[in-house]
Amino acid sequence: MTAVKILLYRWAGAWGPFKVKIPCGECSLTRDVLKDTFAKELEGIPVELETKDWLSTWWEPLKKGGWHAPIVMVGDKVISQGQALNRGLLTQAVISSYAEQAPIAGNHLFGKQSCPHCQRAKGYLQHENIDFTYHDVVESPRALYEMLARVKPIVGPKTPITVPQIWLNGGYIGGADQLQTHITETVEPNLERGQSSLSPKRG
Repeated sequence: MTAVKILLYRWAGAWGPFKVKIPCGECSLTRDVLKDTFAKELEGIPVELETKDWLSTWWEPLKKGGWHAPIVMVGDKVISQGQALNRGLLTQAVISSYAEQAPIAGNHLFGKQSCPHCQRAKGYLQHENIDFTYHDVVESPRALYEMLARVKPIVGPKTPITVPQIWLNGGYIGGADQLQTHITETVEPNLERGQSSLSPKRG
């Protein structure tokens, strides 16, 4: 599998008479955030980090809109510049890139603890003795970003994303109601379908 390419341009290098040998503090902090996020939120996702001196190669990121080091690019997109990296932005960008090239495999249910339809779907799968991996999209930013990255291309960018979102044998099923054609138990319909269960309840 191809690794997600990440490029860090740090405030260092040389351009004409200007030379910077010691990278800026925010550049060093950004590199620390990168490495720590790789080891935690992005554990198991193949990544390839390259570091370049901005003064020596300033024209490269400029083509993509990056002009103020530290600059972080995921693939060919600038996700951060001019300040220490936000690890949430990094996690989202890397997971989105990874989801594009790595189809999901096996059985997965993305949901949240407070969602009755998520609990209903889990119950259906457990009753059918279907082993699955459960991902809590509230507790885990990685789970949330992966769910959105995988569902949006299927349902369209303007469709509200509800939970649960279910995959069986690597194939997208949808929500709890769509399990009807995959299990023997009668599925109770969700009468609130269309409302985003990721959003606060409206009075």
